[in-house]
Amino acid sequence: MFSQLTDLDLRLIRVFLAIVDAGGVTPAQATLNVGQSTISTQLATLETRLGYRLCERGRSGFSLTARGAQFVDAARTLLSAIDTFGMQARNVGRKLVGTLGIGMIGHTPVAASARISEAIRRFRTRDESVRFSILVRSPGELEELLLSERIQVGIGYFWHRVPSLEYTEIFAEDQLAYCAKDHPLFAQAGNVTPADAAQHEWAWRSYPLPEAGSSTTPHNVTAVADNMEAVAMLVLSGCHLGYLPEHYAARYLKEGLLAALNPEQMRYRVAFHMVTRARQHRTDIVEAFIDDMQAAHSSRGEEESHTPVSR
Repeated sequence: MFSQLTDLDLRLIRVFLAIVDAGGVTPAQATLNVGQSTISTQLATLETRLGYRLCERGRSGFSLTARGAQFVDAARTLLSAIDTFGMQARNVGRKLVGTLGIGMIGHTPVAASARISEAIRRFRTRDESVRFSILVRSPGELEELLLSERIQVGIGYFWHRVPSLEYTEIFAEDQLAYCAKDHPLFAQAGNVTPADAAQHEWAWRSYPLPEAGSSTTPHNVTAVADNMEAVAMLVLSGCHLGYLPEHYAARYLKEGLLAALNPEQMRYRVAFHMVTRARQHRTDIVEAFIDDMQAAHSSRGEEESHTPVSR
């Protein structure tokens, strides 16, 4: 077991985390830029120094042992503390020093992205020395990252509520029902009734969409997907109808590949939220960024498809 941490120990720990993030020794070669035998030797050295096995690797694949999973959390905490200490030591006297991890879902609407960028710009005018770390993940993964404190702010669509997290609506997104140019309803697009659309096969999300309501939720669902790219692929096949974000479908409409079935009747609005841990667990950095998000939304004015940040 470690009695004192050395530079070698820290280097071996970083190698181990790179292996975990890559999903195995072989895929970690590209990240670490060294050969598989060298990585295996370094991993074995770390396990010898610890006195226990961190992972299983071989023909059956890569997997963490129970101790290895616990060590991952401890190692990330250690390296984060080291990075924070180094930043604080270099910036003694600054008001805000540390790291701000922001997680987002993919394909955020342009107007919403502009507001987030504005918030970052405002934050950068503060007396700060903060390193931004921005990830793109699914909503479920964002909540897990928040709970494990690997990020401090999540932005996206969340269909349930974790009691220990706070959800603040920051904008809304309109979803419309579409068909592809090869679909039988394409010629009627714009005037398709919900009853006519219900006779055809649909692609739907694999997670709950409470905002859709019973009036827009199709019953003839023959395909499901967990992201808008996959739904778009199913709709573009001409075999399914499906709902897509209006901003996301715009490029396909421009190219004549998609058409909205009935923009007035077959639509719903999805609220997107900024998620953080409860106020008592938030750092000054997070509080400052929330203030800047509020200011960014206020400065750009009210738009029909967006709501201001409230706290």
